[in-house]
Amino acid sequence: MKFVIIIARVLLGLIFVVFGSNAFLHFIPTPPIPGQAGAFIGALINSGYIYVIGGLQVAGGLCLLIGSRLVPLGLTLLGPVIVNIVLYHIFLDHMVNPIAILVAILALFLLWIYRFKFPAIFQL
Repeated sequence: MKFVIIIARVLLGLIFVVFGSNAFLHFIPTPPIPGQAGAFIGALINSGYIYVIGGLQVAGGLCLLIGSRLVPLGLTLLGPVIVNIVLYHIFLDHMVNPIAILVAILALFLLWIYRFKFPAIFQL
C-alpha cells in the first residue's frame, strides 16, 4: 500500500507541476477554445489570474513531490483548483476529460489516506 500512496502522490504532484509551469513557460500549445469555455479562459489570461492559479498548482505539486510531511498542505492548496477543473469540464467544456477524472480520484485517494491530518473534515 505504501508504494501505491507514493505513486499517487508523485503522479499528482508531477501533473500539477507540469501544467502549472505551463502558465508561466507556455510549452504546451493550446488551441483556440470556442464558446463560454474560451471566454472564461480568456478572462483568466487577460486579468493575470492564471498566474495565481499556476503558482498554486506549482506550489501544491511541489508539496506533494517533496515528501509525505507536506502532502496535507499540498492537498489544501490544490483542493479548490481541482474542484474548479472538474466544474469547468462539466459546465463550460461539456466533455469528460480523463485527466480531470484521474486528478480528482488521486486527490480523493490521498485525502482519504491523510484523513488523520484533517480531523475537522472527517469528524462525525
